[in-house]
Amino acid sequence: MLGSSSGLLPAPPLSPSVAKNSKWAIRYKRCTAKEKPVRPPSGGSKKLLCHSRFCFPLRISNNDRVRHGFAISAVLTDDPTMTTVGDGMENIGLVSIDPGLESFKDHFRYRMKRYVDQKKLIERYEGGLEEFALGYQKFGFNRDEGGIVYREWAPAAQEAQIIGDFNGWDGSNHRMEKNEFGVWSIKIPDSGGNPAIPHNSRVKFRFMQGNGVWVDRIPAWIKYATVDPASFGAPYDGVYWDPPTSERYEFKFPRPPKPNAPRIYEAHVGMSSSEPRVNSYREFADNVLPRIRANNYNTVQLMAVIEHSYYASFGYHVTNFFAVSSRSGNPEDLKYLIDKAHSLGLRVLMDVVHSHASNNVTDGLNGFDIGQGAQESYFHTGDQGYHNLWDSRLFNYANWEVLRFLLSNLRWWLEEFKFDGFRFDGVTSMLYHHHGINMAFTGDYNEYFSEATDVDAVVYLMLANYLIHNILPDATVIAEDVSGMPGLGCPVSEGGVGFDYRLAMAIPDKWIDYLKNKSDLEWSMNEISRSLTNRRYTEKCVAYAESHDQSIVGDKTIAFILMDKEMYSGMSCLTEAPPAVDRGIALHKMIHFITMALGGEGYLNFMGNEFGHPEWIDFPREGNGWSYEMCRRQWNLADMEHLRYKFMNAFDRAMNLLDEKYSFLASTKQIVSSTNEEDKVIVFERGDLVFVFNFHPEKTYDGYKVGCDLPGKYRVALDSDALEFGGHGRVGHDADHFTSPEGIPGVPETNFNNRPNSFKVLSPARTCVVYYRVEESHDDDDDDEMGLNEILAADVIPEQEDVEEAASQAKVGKPHLVDGDGDGDGDGGGLSKTVNFEVEDFGDDASDD
Repeated sequence: MLGSSSGLLPAPPLSPSVAKNSKWAIRYKRCTAKEKPVRPPSGGSKKLLCHSRFCFPLRISNNDRVRHGFAISAVLTDDPTMTTVGDGMENIGLVSIDPGLESFKDHFRYRMKRYVDQKKLIERYEGGLEEFALGYQKFGFNRDEGGIVYREWAPAAQEAQIIGDFNGWDGSNHRMEKNEFGVWSIKIPDSGGNPAIPHNSRVKFRFMQGNGVWVDRIPAWIKYATVDPASFGAPYDGVYWDPPTSERYEFKFPRPPKPNAPRIYEAHVGMSSSEPRVNSYREFADNVLPRIRANNYNTVQLMAVIEHSYYASFGYHVTNFFAVSSRSGNPEDLKYLIDKAHSLGLRVLMDVVHSHASNNVTDGLNGFDIGQGAQESYFHTGDQGYHNLWDSRLFNYANWEVLRFLLSNLRWWLEEFKFDGFRFDGVTSMLYHHHGINMAFTGDYNEYFSEATDVDAVVYLMLANYLIHNILPDATVIAEDVSGMPGLGCPVSEGGVGFDYRLAMAIPDKWIDYLKNKSDLEWSMNEISRSLTNRRYTEKCVAYAESHDQSIVGDKTIAFILMDKEMYSGMSCLTEAPPAVDRGIALHKMIHFITMALGGEGYLNFMGNEFGHPEWIDFPREGNGWSYEMCRRQWNLADMEHLRYKFMNAFDRAMNLLDEKYSFLASTKQIVSSTNEEDKVIVFERGDLVFVFNFHPEKTYDGYKVGCDLPGKYRVALDSDALEFGGHGRVGHDADHFTSPEGIPGVPETNFNNRPNSFKVLSPARTCVVYYRVEESHDDDDDDEMGLNEILAADVIPEQEDVEEAASQAKVGKPHLVDGDGDGDGDGGGLSKTVNFEVEDFGDDASDD
């Protein structure tokens, strides 16, 4: 079931309360100097969907283009040679997929025209989108023959200098020149055969405002920025980063191939240490990456990598977009981390923030805004340029130089650091002029396509996705959107925005609601199933039960909600588990697994939640005495043999390995055959695996009848009740389950729960069991199959060399696992066509208890 019978509902929005008040809407900031941020003047007009003028560049001659070395800037006007609405745009693929969008065809034509025209302009004046996105080779600091060239776009500046350690912070001899496009530049000749600006020395951009006051700012394109750790609240300094060959990290390993489905481990490097301190890139690479690989994830998503002056912002108040966060190391250290991940067969995504920027003045991009108009600024003016909830600045995506800056930023991280893709943060804020503030999305298409839609931002995202996939065709790009805008995850060529996946953000909201507000017997199987499967056909989702948002201060992890204070005293295996712990571990496994198996085409877990990390996350701040105690990961809990955390960790590893073996996440065959409210049982198929989830707190069903597609013999593939996972060992793993035909072949209404075959199982309370179909050719291969659950349950962290050897083999091909359908492709027999339905009439009780 994917929404309605047509499968074309908008992605489910968050509930009104969460949309208004959830952690995603809370961002932190800090001004690191006494100077107050410059607030834009009020009175900015609201942007409408239909503009009286399209925004195109002023025409310049080819001679001017060659003379300046880089193209036009900022000011855009109409150009009659561009496309007209309807030129090759009559057939919007997105509309043909979803007829409900027919009445919004003019909107899609309009934004498609805007996208095509913007792309053509860039091709005309910059030589193409990819060339345009090489801005970091022109702006900022770059080596040129015999010197260093520095360029900065600051059209509102009256005079400008470059200052730093190299000239004693006196720029009188290093004055810059401004061209007609507001770009300041200077070439600093080498001295004695060496660069005049030493590697790893501090630099700043000094310029005069219109009122005659000189101010110092960190260069917008700076590659590294640091702060004096011994001086509290000290401002950041830009750092000229150009290490000699001997100190420059060289990548050794190729990017791993794109997986059929991403199994993502969301991680924050700084808080990944078991000690109360900031962890380093190299420590994360050496100590944490092997854990991630051992748990069978194939992708790491790194948060807070881009420089942000306020640690507690979780990396969301970016100050320096081309600089790595210096708290955890320098650029070469981050490259080491990514290369190490690639050596282990792990792809690496960056949590990129292009939805807004820090409000900080002295160390952020906001420092270049001195009250000028939007055409000469990175940001909108007035209220349009300020996010009230996040206390941050909002980009003007129609500005030529903003497009250059942001698109170049994406290419920089892809090519310089070998990231394999991005998770775009705060996309909802970009898509609408209201930024989702006080907006309760209901799924009405008028909420997505109206004058509230920020077409400039949509066009930027279309350009960004086109660029990313042109540079790296195997890139993975994910959107964080709470609104559920249709088409967000469809290709640009079909009229979509171009993301590969969207986060299924309504799912954790549903789990938190159930855990906090409903007793176990009040849980609705229909509602759980609908929440997990309510997504748009053809638009892929990454499902998750909890991410970092559900763990930050003021909230708790799922494990802590379930077990609370018992986690301090009841987690020892040396004593009988208290009822709260027994229930908590069982439901922790079930919630995460059904989210993975039914909630999307990818899966995400936040660092530590795989083993039920207790408590919450609280970054050092004034309110907690600047303590790091709650800003770390207690890995020892999962490593201790006598603690029950190991069971949740082992099951997490088993979930991922099950997908590695059967590729059920990538299968489009997803059929929910039963959501029995009385029994509290959900039965579904994903690929050719059959999943049975019994949420009843007390009832065990012996001989429980479950429907399936293919006839034959079925065995247990994964059992949450296994002793290895902290269960009670009630399900036999050596039992064969033979199917019986149901009704008339090809006539679903005569079948059992619309399935042509069935078999009977033992379904204990609070358990989930997965069954695979045994191919006849495998009947005699009992040795491989009998040990499957034990292989899945292995809960010992492998030695580092063992992990690296396994990862090295994985780069050549998939790990050796038994192929469920016997065709050698490892896909478990998943069909290429989606078959979805929901059974409302469950027929016989099917219970033999």
